[in-house]
Amino acid sequence: MPFARLAAATTPTAHLGLGLAAVGRPGYITLGRDTDLPHARTVEALRDRTFELLDAAYASGVRYIDAARSYGRSEEFLGDWLTARPDVRDVVIGSKWGYTYTADWRTDAEGPHEVKDHSPAAYDRQRAETAELLGDRLDLYQVHSVTPGSPALTDKELHARLAALAAEGVTVGLSVSGPEQAAAIRAALEVTVDGEPLFRTVQATYNILETSAGPALAEAHDAGLTVLVKEGLANGRLADPYAPTALREVAEETGLGCDAVALAVLLAEPWAGVVLSGAATSAQLVSNLHAAAVDLDAGQVERLVGLVQDPAAYWEGRARLPWN
Repeated sequence: MPFARLAAATTPTAHLGLGLAAVGRPGYITLGRDTDLPHARTVEALRDRTFELLDAAYASGVRYIDAARSYGRSEEFLGDWLTARPDVRDVVIGSKWGYTYTADWRTDAEGPHEVKDHSPAAYDRQRAETAELLGDRLDLYQVHSVTPGSPALTDKELHARLAALAAEGVTVGLSVSGPEQAAAIRAALEVTVDGEPLFRTVQATYNILETSAGPALAEAHDAGLTVLVKEGLANGRLADPYAPTALREVAEETGLGCDAVALAVLLAEPWAGVVLSGAATSAQLVSNLHAAAVDLDAGQVERLVGLVQDPAAYWEGRARLPWN
């Protein structure tokens, strides 16, 4: 598996990854984007910002990069960066299919910014699009945002296509979302093709506000899957200036940022293979990467555990975040 490259890495930040959702398109639901991104969010401006972040991440020891078909031009920007940096061969590249970006490079698009479709036809189309942009650099292809009712868990025709991709050497995984993440993860663990497990990675939302997927992620890890953690800062709700009081107090005690402390809690989970940063600026990225240096005592962890929310309430709050 490509993640063996991460297992062999020795840099403290090797198990922190960079997700490109915040910079591959002009609109996203992370708080504070009005000041994080250039005023003119042109394709060229966000391409430059993506290159800046990728250069900074690589120089800091980050070795996993996460994109998606629905993250605007993220695959295009990433592919261009890889072409411009031919000596960078030790990164692991992941992307996702299953959502189509429909906002037409607008933050105020009418209707949804992305449309979900887990059909074999959608896979065929998006796999070709990803291949055009990332070529043979793709290591991991994930079904995007699987829920318990997704056909990605039951469609045998789709499973055959994904198994064929795995036979070509690309790892097949899935991401999950919503209050029923645990059920989706456990259902995915039961999916097999010719007696072999189909999914070899799972990417889930997990943070100090939303921990409901934790037991299922531990089960996935025990079953041999690599676990990737997304939305570790709860779309900005765990970063300054939005962080809750208990997190602010612990961060002040450590001398590091709220974001670093929140991500450090996730890095400490024994099942966490990669914890993603969704930074939109180099300063945010550097602050996020300080998570590798955070050392929390039991009392501090206990205070942070007290911030956990009911999953339904958490996801209702996330759904209210504006695209900005």
